[in-house]
Amino acid sequence: MVAVNPPVNPQGRSQVQLIRDNSRDRVLWLATAIIHWANNVRESTDGSKVGGHQASSSSSAAILSALYFETLKAEDRVAIKPHASPVYHAIQYLLGNLDVKYLPTLREFGGLQAYPSRTKDPDAPDFSSGSVGLSPGSVTFGALVRDYLDGHNLEPTSGRFFAHMGDAELDEGSIWETVTEPAIQGLDRCTWIVDLNRQSLDRVVPGIRVARFMDMFRVNGWKVVVAKYGEQLTELMELPGGEALRTRIDDMPNQEYQAMLVAPAADVRARLLETTRGQRSDIERCVSDFDDKELQRRIAGLGGHDVGTLARCYEEASNADGPSVVFAYTVKGWGLPIAADPANHSALLTQNQFEELADHFGVEPDYPWDRFPDGSAESNYISHAADRLTRPIVPEEPILAFNDTDLGLTSAASTQESFARILLEISRTSPDASERIVTVSPDVATSTSLGSWINRTGVWHHTDATDFFDTESRVLKWTEGPHGRHIELGLSETSLFLLLGQLGLSKELSGRRLVPIGTLYDPFIVRGLDPLVYGVYQESKFIAVATPSGVTLSPEGGSHQGMLSPSIGMELPNIRYYEPTFARELEWILLESIRGIGSGEGESVFLRLSTKVIDQSLFNDPHDEADIDALRKAVLDGCYRLRTANPEADAIVNLFATGVMIPETLAAIPLLEREGIAANVFSVTSPDMLHRRVRTAEKEQVKGHDIGLYDPTGLLEPHEVGSPVVTVIDGSPHTLAFIGSALDSPSINLGVDTFGQSGSRDDLYSLFGIDTDGIYAAALGVVDRERRRRS
Repeated sequence: MVAVNPPVNPQGRSQVQLIRDNSRDRVLWLATAIIHWANNVRESTDGSKVGGHQASSSSSAAILSALYFETLKAEDRVAIKPHASPVYHAIQYLLGNLDVKYLPTLREFGGLQAYPSRTKDPDAPDFSSGSVGLSPGSVTFGALVRDYLDGHNLEPTSGRFFAHMGDAELDEGSIWETVTEPAIQGLDRCTWIVDLNRQSLDRVVPGIRVARFMDMFRVNGWKVVVAKYGEQLTELMELPGGEALRTRIDDMPNQEYQAMLVAPAADVRARLLETTRGQRSDIERCVSDFDDKELQRRIAGLGGHDVGTLARCYEEASNADGPSVVFAYTVKGWGLPIAADPANHSALLTQNQFEELADHFGVEPDYPWDRFPDGSAESNYISHAADRLTRPIVPEEPILAFNDTDLGLTSAASTQESFARILLEISRTSPDASERIVTVSPDVATSTSLGSWINRTGVWHHTDATDFFDTESRVLKWTEGPHGRHIELGLSETSLFLLLGQLGLSKELSGRRLVPIGTLYDPFIVRGLDPLVYGVYQESKFIAVATPSGVTLSPEGGSHQGMLSPSIGMELPNIRYYEPTFARELEWILLESIRGIGSGEGESVFLRLSTKVIDQSLFNDPHDEADIDALRKAVLDGCYRLRTANPEADAIVNLFATGVMIPETLAAIPLLEREGIAANVFSVTSPDMLHRRVRTAEKEQVKGHDIGLYDPTGLLEPHEVGSPVVTVIDGSPHTLAFIGSALDSPSINLGVDTFGQSGSRDDLYSLFGIDTDGIYAAALGVVDRERRRRS
């Protein structure tokens, strides 16, 4: 018999309650069938378990039914708990937003994704989810973006933002970084809904943790709404003796409650009466009129399974001042034979259990996809919701057009300093379009050179804030208000990338395009790596500026000398990684990045910058328009020739350097020339873009296409192909290691391969062999090795 089964036609229920229950139960059935079909009916090509989380889905059937069928408006946005994606798809099918052909395709190539995906699922959810603990923060910052647009009179098309989440997600640190974030103060269009089934992957969660979580929300200004008991359990508690029953259940540890639900129905009454607080006679009187099965069903009737109770809680939460959270008490596996079993997280119904469930619901197990009959009360109920949720067509945003800039070269500058100047120059040359640029920083705005931008644009806040300091005498004028264009966060890289991700989806979620630029210290990009991946996975478009970087930041020591970020930039899809040397390179890169995002066609961009001052005269600044265009294209494509070797030399070495390593590389040329070795120097402005170029050429070669001499970079002259290669970067040496193999050349790759320490820049460069002497020695060594090989 199916444990804690939902009633098919319970007595004493109103017509509205029956419609709600039947609709919820059809969602539960469809979600269960979607998973069952993928695991037990669809032919497996490799014998692997498909999975799909029937227990986690079942506990959310009522939560999402109440949300979609009763609460949401067309302009609202929702993130779905990752393990409840089948419930989402079931609802979208009933609403008419998903073709029946997709229901048997869960986790199939080209079918329904394992977890909600806004870019891959045919019924495109508002948010992708999968890495637990991130989508609630995204929802919160999505609501903040909506308010930002509103404060700038940009008329956002979004309404309220809801995050549906599992209670185990409350263990994630990203949750509490969001909850405590000062920037969300005043945010009142955000509601989280916690599926409180009190079971994680491995255990039943102690009840005391739930109470503490609620307190943590409250002290941070969140409205807490609790959906603990459903209507029928509440009715039971309102009978004579019911207060004792309420106290007994309230005081019951989660583990005991879960054990009671999986016990035989005949044991539930005895377990309720196992109390020493003088409640026994009152509880016995309260439950005496109900048989064992009905009593078990009512005891399992928590608020998180009651659509009416949930709808009222959602309304209360939506009317709150400030952000709100609804704790919906549920039973994991509710309505299924695996209900409340501590080991049910990955459990799947057997074929016999599936057929029993079909019989209970009065549906066909062989074709489980039937909707309600047209004209039925349930069909009309769902159709009314579908009409309410139909979203109007949002007009296309015009391209944000940014004009060319002319920064004007200084004799010496760092890329971090140049970034600040370029940002102001873009604002000057494109005043209208630059109104859509918004900067973000996790409490490091001034130390990443955003001070002048903040002075010009102000700091965003929900309301105008009083500045009690003398702003006229201060270098940094920290003026807060709803028209500011910089958002300052607490010291959290996680929040930074969650917010950047939502700013970069402002067009998709709120109808208006923004150009977001976030700054952070380079070594701490790894602290925000999970939400960074999450953002670009959703195809969000933003610019992340990591500065200062590498062991070039020598006095700060190993914990502040980032070496991993080039690897991240190289390997992460949907984001372009650049590491320029000169102000002109950065000017072209930043302007092109902003234009790409402003047009809606570009990718996210990662800029790795430095405070090291570079002699700008080392840059070959052409004057002919055609030469300027060609050089600009080469810079954007990732690599260009900075110095050309004498073709008559005895030997040639190709030196590829990135970012701050260019001056040391150029200084090695005269040392090599004294040894009879001529050097080509190539500035690798983007290891990522250069690698993409190589991969494209290699794929063409695999197809059998003729790509000429084997130089997939397209950078070398015929007589230079095969010459030895030295690469150098202030980062992991493997970043550029592909170049030698791509050119079929012997190579040595220089970089930072252990943690650094405090010291002078010369000390650190020498330690890692990335100084001029190290580059010279590497070039000499690889040339000699090649000479010996050929002799």
